[in-house]
Amino acid sequence: MPQQFDASTITNLRDLGGIALAGNSAVRPGLLLRSGRLDRLDPATDPAVAALGIHTVVDLRSEHERRERPDRLPEGARLIVADVLAGLSAHRAGPHQGHAAPGDRVPARLEDVLGSPAAAEEHLGGGKAEKLMCDTYRTFVTSEPACQAYGLLLTTLAEPDCGPLLFHCTAGKDRTGWAATVLLLLLGADAAAVEREYLAVTPAVRAAFAPVVERFTAVGGDPAIADAILGVRPAYLEAALEEMHRLHGDVTGYVREGLGIPHAAIDRIRARCVA
Repeated sequence: MPQQFDASTITNLRDLGGIALAGNSAVRPGLLLRSGRLDRLDPATDPAVAALGIHTVVDLRSEHERRERPDRLPEGARLIVADVLAGLSAHRAGPHQGHAAPGDRVPARLEDVLGSPAAAEEHLGGGKAEKLMCDTYRTFVTSEPACQAYGLLLTTLAEPDCGPLLFHCTAGKDRTGWAATVLLLLLGADAAAVEREYLAVTPAVRAAFAPVVERFTAVGGDPAIADAILGVRPAYLEAALEEMHRLHGDVTGYVREGLGIPHAAIDRIRARCVA
């Protein structure tokens, strides 16, 4: 089973190691790690994190997120920037950068989205939040920047000197959740195992964003909107999976055609990460 770390300075840190794969195998522990943002990382007070020996960090966040809360890297780790939502930044950002509408680039602006109950209701009420989240998950599969970002993650993982790799976004649930899904499917996990891992981050995400939700609801915000935006729902993952199957047939087709990863690199990833 994957390990949820009790890390005090990293949100939602998990090791995909131990997840069952086809052929009586499993993901090799200590190599594929996922989390939320790293802006508060302090190895001195998180010895469990220091012991992981993380060599590569792949940051899936937007430029705005990286600027507002830059990563603090484990000692000796290198940083790879892979902005999944760069395309949405170019095409959907409002005229006032930093004051985007609540419906704009939701995974990248979780706290901004819940800053104004009235604006949240206008843009996200009445089921709009769920639809927007499903649409965002589809762009993980279809947008060119997302394909480049996830392709860079896999290319990096295939490098001989990659070492233990941590990939993350802000909450560690959406962009990171899709990355974990792709990796697990590529390694041979079945649909049930993939969904379990996707949903398993729910308690950590709720705990991390509880203060944001409390502030939002205290001033009249609709808790259903907060739950839709901060939730980890099967329908969101299914939207991305449906798009992947529609366009590419299966995960190998998506990785080969959509992300541009050659067979040799896929073979190296599987050889390294399957125990």
